[in-house]
Amino acid sequence: MGKIIFITGPVRSGKSRFAVKIAKEKFKNVVFIATGKPIDDEMKERIKKHKESRPKEWKTIEEEIDIENFIKNGNAYIIDCLTTWITNLIVNGYKEKEIIRKVEKLIENIRKTNSSAIIISNEVGWGIVPENKLARDFRDIIGNIHQIIVEKSDIFYLIVAGVPLKLKGGEIE
Repeated sequence: MGKIIFITGPVRSGKSRFAVKIAKEKFKNVVFIATGKPIDDEMKERIKKHKESRPKEWKTIEEEIDIENFIKNGNAYIIDCLTTWITNLIVNGYKEKEIIRKVEKLIENIRKTNSSAIIISNEVGWGIVPENKLARDFRDIIGNIHQIIVEKSDIFYLIVAGVPLKLKGGEIE
C-alpha cells in the first residue's frame, strides 16, 4: 500500500526544499507533479527556480487539474503544491464537494500503489480573516482538505522557518 507524507507550513518556510531532500535520500524513481501555472513573468521565474532545484533525472509532470490520474506503481511522487491545485480547481468552477472527491481520489490512487507520495501544501489559516468571500471560501476549503489529508497520511510534518516538526508517523522507508 502506498504511503502518504504530508508537509505543510507557511509560504517560503522550506517545504519544497525539505520534500526534495527526503526524496533524494529515500527514493530512486521520483516523479515531480507540479501544479503551478505560469501566468506571469514572476510566476515563470518561480517555476524555473523550482525546476532548477530538482535533480535532472527526475521526471516532471506539469498538471493543473487532474493530478490524481498520474499516480502509478514504481515511482515516488512529490506533489507541489496542493494549495495551487485547489486554486486551479476553484478558478475552473469546482465546488468544495467536487474538490474533496478529487482529493479523496488522489489518496485512493496513492494507496492502490506501492509508491510513496510527498504532498506539499501551504498553511493559510493562521492569518487574518480575508476581506472577500472567495478568499474566505478558499481558506475554509484548504483547511478542510488539510484535515482530510492529515487523517489519511502516514507521516505529517509542519515546517516553520526551515525547521521540520514531525507531528505524526514513524520513519520514512
